[in-house]
Amino acid sequence: MKTDIRMLQRACTDEKQIQPFLKDAQTAFLGLVDQHTPYVLPLNYVFKDGSFYFHGANEGRKIDILTANPNACISICENYGTMVDPIPANTDTAYMSVIANGLVEIVTDLDEATVAMQAMLDKYVPGYYHAPLSKTHIEKYQSSLGSKTLVLKVRPTNLTVKEHKLNEQMHYYSGRVVTQDLNRKSTTVATN
Repeated sequence: MKTDIRMLQRACTDEKQIQPFLKDAQTAFLGLVDQHTPYVLPLNYVFKDGSFYFHGANEGRKIDILTANPNACISICENYGTMVDPIPANTDTAYMSVIANGLVEIVTDLDEATVAMQAMLDKYVPGYYHAPLSKTHIEKYQSSLGSKTLVLKVRPTNLTVKEHKLNEQMHYYSGRVVTQDLNRKSTTVATN
């Protein structure tokens, strides 16, 4: 299911890192193709049983696009800080990112839709509600605009994960200046 990436040194294949990242990251960007124009939406999501779940109104541009072309790309990225270097071109970002492709499906099974929406509530507002989400709520809910809510799912056909770990010694903080790092490099070279 994973696809090769160009920068092999940044590839992440460790499921013990990938699964918590997919569980905890806050925003997924869903990329769709509206005829020849890209259309990207930031969404709350949950990754459950190997699929991405999200929800939205049963009408609007997203649904119009998906009706014509269900192909999608999901991108998720978390930034863990900037790492500095006396050479400006070597300044870099610590991150983890996922890119997944697949087809968007409307979840028609009420049990699956309810489980997915409960998982989303557990992720974004853990412990807030005293009772689990009911199937009736999922089935009957309408937005203030009168739209019914759909639960959508993407089962990845391929998935790539990249990471660049944070080098704590080079982590940028407010007030850090290049002369500190030039002095440290000079000291390191002189003592070796």
